[in-house]
Amino acid sequence: MKRLFYTILGCIALVILASASGCDKKKNVTESTDTITEQPTQAAEPAPEKPMETLTRPNPDPNPKNAKVKVSTKFGNMIIKLYDETPAHRDNFLMLVEKGFYNGLLFHRCIPNFMAQGGDPNSKGAPLSQQLGMGGPGYTVPAEFNPNLLHKKGALSAARQGDQVNPTRSSSGSQFYIVQGTPLTDMQLNQVEAYVSRKTPGFKYTEAQRETYRKIGGTAQLDMDYTVFGEVIEGLNVLDSILAQPTMMGDRPKEDIIMNMEVVK
Repeated sequence: MKRLFYTILGCIALVILASASGCDKKKNVTESTDTITEQPTQAAEPAPEKPMETLTRPNPDPNPKNAKVKVSTKFGNMIIKLYDETPAHRDNFLMLVEKGFYNGLLFHRCIPNFMAQGGDPNSKGAPLSQQLGMGGPGYTVPAEFNPNLLHKKGALSAARQGDQVNPTRSSSGSQFYIVQGTPLTDMQLNQVEAYVSRKTPGFKYTEAQRETYRKIGGTAQLDMDYTVFGEVIEGLNVLDSILAQPTMMGDRPKEDIIMNMEVVK
């Protein structure tokens, strides 16, 4: 049973790594055209066009602490708090929001009980026949893993390419996913803890973190593998509505779910 669980976790992690750029293959959150099964992955992204350091925010705030972003959809709005503990991801996301990068893009990969992925610039106005999940701004963001920032329900995380082509596990420059997940038992958390500690020796959940996963759920198998850089603080029901919509092959919703974003106080 334990061996089977690890096998499943491995598959899930591969999928997440291959769909970070959109909601590609089944549970990856990566930026890639990879065929992965349960990971937030992005398909193969073009080579970096410019160093991240040369990009500037149109409305720079010298102290962008406690920044919040509103994500508007036809199902309602979500308010996302960005974490100050992940400053590179925070500032990059703010820059893209301020430039209107995300306006008109789709939640292109949506898997119930897992996550909703978006941020592929190629998804704007894309016909239903178009494969999505490979686009980005032309750069990546260095990973900012933090054992205190986990994949609970509502977590905002960065998609990325898989380990095979991305050994440093750097994040997509624009693709992200919002976690829905499912409640987990202590037995499951023990198994995930052992799995995660293979890459992050000494990793261990606190009792408070376990209680969160038991009560509201999440995708613990992605912890310390994808950068978590924010969380939904209002509008989790909107996420549930998005993930209740019927999808077609590739996990793209049959009816487009368009997003618009703005920085809010």
